[in-house]
Amino acid sequence: MAVLVKAFGDRPWKDDEPLECVMVVPECTDTATFTFRAPSGAWFDYQPGQFITLDLPVPGGNVQRTYTISSSPSRPLSISVTVKAGPDSIGTRWMLDHLRPGMRLKAYGPSGIFSFVKHEAPKYLFISAGSGITPVMSMTTWAWDSGEMPDIVFVHAARTPSEIIFRQRLEGMADRVPGLQLRFTVEQSDPFRTWHGYSGRLNQIMLGLMAPDYLEREVFCCGPEPFMQAVRDMLIALGFDMDHYHQESFGAPIRTESDAPVLDDVVLDDAAGAQITFAASGITAKCAETDTVLAVAKANGLNIPSGCTFGLCGTCKIRKTSGEVHMVHNGGITDDDIEAGYILACCSHPMGAIAVEV
Repeated sequence: MAVLVKAFGDRPWKDDEPLECVMVVPECTDTATFTFRAPSGAWFDYQPGQFITLDLPVPGGNVQRTYTISSSPSRPLSISVTVKAGPDSIGTRWMLDHLRPGMRLKAYGPSGIFSFVKHEAPKYLFISAGSGITPVMSMTTWAWDSGEMPDIVFVHAARTPSEIIFRQRLEGMADRVPGLQLRFTVEQSDPFRTWHGYSGRLNQIMLGLMAPDYLEREVFCCGPEPFMQAVRDMLIALGFDMDHYHQESFGAPIRTESDAPVLDDVVLDDAAGAQITFAASGITAKCAETDTVLAVAKANGLNIPSGCTFGLCGTCKIRKTSGEVHMVHNGGITDDDIEAGYILACCSHPMGAIAVEV
């Protein structure tokens, strides 16, 4: 209990002092939260959502690895990172196998621009996948600790329910605060355990059910790049103002605004011309790239069977023989079909000249 008596030092922690590991908490498979304190008793001052770099003494020589801080600066006595080891992990694997309470590490930071304190808004939408949950967990804890009623829709995608990091902690907060709404989706359920949440990859229809007022929210997204790309495509297709979209990534850490990459996303333009050749019918039609293949077909008297018109049912699947389309679907087509040249006519927009087997 002696460590709890000396709650604070007389200054905030600086990275010229090592961090001492004081607790290791397993979260799920190959995932754990490591909590550190400053040996001097210094307290921690950072923005929720920022990251820290750890110098790890792996065999063969030290490596530096950057991890988002999963704790909140509203709880300044310690600082935590929650790490998940992938198949090729070196530093993270060493942490899971060897880092224990009492060991000290050199650390650098905190740094980073991904924080909702930089973008004050009345309502937030957090979207994450896998271990990308860590920065939005930090922000959610900050909001909880602020004592004010938050308005946060927290959307998270995981492979299985048992791999939803922080699930119990989040549910404990949401049980007491109606302003925190949790929306989980998983690829598959756990054996012998029922799952009553969403299933399947996150899509436009699912997002509309999870957060009907998404157009009014400030969005913060973190996860693997393909996941974040899909979220951006989804939001753009839904007419979201991307000035209110912010993302972190698992790639190179972004320390300043000037480090942030320019997101070269496809934004359809009414003024941009396109052309569709319906090869089997012998019809070539000019259109705008904002038109869907299905709409152009119908306007030219051609019948492509369709159902939902949201890219969900897959009824309008046709084969594209040339050219490029921009397609934002909702699960109605497989990656193998896309690789084989198939598209969904209801949600595919021609980028220049294309030809289809209709």
